[in-house]
Amino acid sequence: MKAKVLLMAYLWLGLMNNAFAELNVDQWHGQWKQGGLIWGYLEPGIELKVDGVSVDRDADGLFVFGFGRDAAAEATLTMWRGEVNLATAVVDVAPQEYRIQRVEGVPQRTVTPSEEHLARIRREAALVSSARAESLPEGLFVEPFIWPAQGPITGVFGSQRVYNGVPGRPHFGVDVGVPKGTPVVAPAQGVVTLAENDLFYSGGTIIIDHGMGVSSSMLHLSKVDVSVGQRVAQGDKVGEVGATGRATGPHLDWRMNWRKTRIDPYLIVGPMPTKQP
Repeated sequence: MKAKVLLMAYLWLGLMNNAFAELNVDQWHGQWKQGGLIWGYLEPGIELKVDGVSVDRDADGLFVFGFGRDAAAEATLTMWRGEVNLATAVVDVAPQEYRIQRVEGVPQRTVTPSEEHLARIRREAALVSSARAESLPEGLFVEPFIWPAQGPITGVFGSQRVYNGVPGRPHFGVDVGVPKGTPVVAPAQGVVTLAENDLFYSGGTIIIDHGMGVSSSMLHLSKVDVSVGQRVAQGDKVGEVGATGRATGPHLDWRMNWRKTRIDPYLIVGPMPTKQP
């Protein structure tokens, strides 16, 4: 009996060692910091949870998850096979420094909307939420991203803006300051889930689904060149830069999500090319 118990213990330790070998975060892609997107591969059939929440994965073991602007300093990763917890690891999530920006001259109706406008804002928020809820099962986000427009970066992820003296929500995108009419291209392949010409806050707006809960949003467009359901390849023109919605001048506001979590496009695409068109 004692020998059988020892044998079971050795088998269990062997299983655990294999599990820990698979939970090698150093081989995963992305940046472990606020606003970061993490993806990699695990053995098919294994479930990964981050802080107790299951993350998306496909039949080949590809998984993805992200950290929001105010993510905690640590994340607990657990790996499961059925009801068996194979491994647990606690990883550090680095903070970002966010800056405060003051913006004057914004139309007052967008700072303190009327009841009529609030009803419109709620309808449009539901429309956007529904578009983001759609997600392809394939991970199109694994290819290297490109900038949807190139030029000076005039706004960064996580910064908070004060509009006409009224603090607003944090800025969840990267702003590229380029002239109206500048082409906007798909940063990675995907399927268009939203194509609207005039939303209250974001004006001309496009959402592209990159699969498994990862999406890109292009805001303040003067022209929308795609339609819902259209599949786009990386580099395809999807619209043109504008100053629609709540904007004081022409620019592209590029935002990204993993599910409902806002992530930082800059951490995914990297620095703006030094040679710009």
